[in-house]
Amino acid sequence: MGKSTVFNIIFETCTALWNKLRASVLELPTTEDWKGIGRGFESQWNFPNCIGAIDGKHIPIQASAGAGSEYYNYKGFHSKVLLAICDYRYAFTMLDIEATGRQSDGGIFSRSKMRKYFEEDRMGVPNPVSVLDSDNVLHFVAVGDQAFSLTTYLMTPYSENNKLSLDQRIFNYRLSRARRIIENTFGILTAK
Repeated sequence: MGKSTVFNIIFETCTALWNKLRASVLELPTTEDWKGIGRGFESQWNFPNCIGAIDGKHIPIQASAGAGSEYYNYKGFHSKVLLAICDYRYAFTMLDIEATGRQSDGGIFSRSKMRKYFEEDRMGVPNPVSVLDSDNVLHFVAVGDQAFSLTTYLMTPYSENNKLSLDQRIFNYRLSRARRIIENTFGILTAK
């Protein structure tokens, strides 16, 4: 068989498997699931009300002839980007696999169904609650790096451009601890 025939067979098979199995394999977490994930991030990584860590991973591909620079990324190779959110146990909870390599993580998220679901309050994310036995009421949020925009549902670190206060540095440290889980999750996936 020719390469294009094999490519089409693999693509069609993977698409059919994904369409048939995605609802049972990767279900959208419920409000109770999000609360459990939040408790896990608080106990394991000292970051309360965190529903997951988000980032993108470039998956190398062989671009088809005529693809141009659509799949060519800043790292110098052709790729598709796997944008994912994971929980505190290194398990993926949400995925977006449609982006081409030349797009940034923040740009991919801004055009994703994930963002749309967050914006439309269709994620089942719990209402804000007080944390650490105090009067401080905080939203449940995902954590990401500076490639993402700060929102009520996505927390990013303070910019290092300014002199940060001690509280800001502590916040960045804790956010970094929680966010590194997605990096580790991608590492586990890559190793397998």
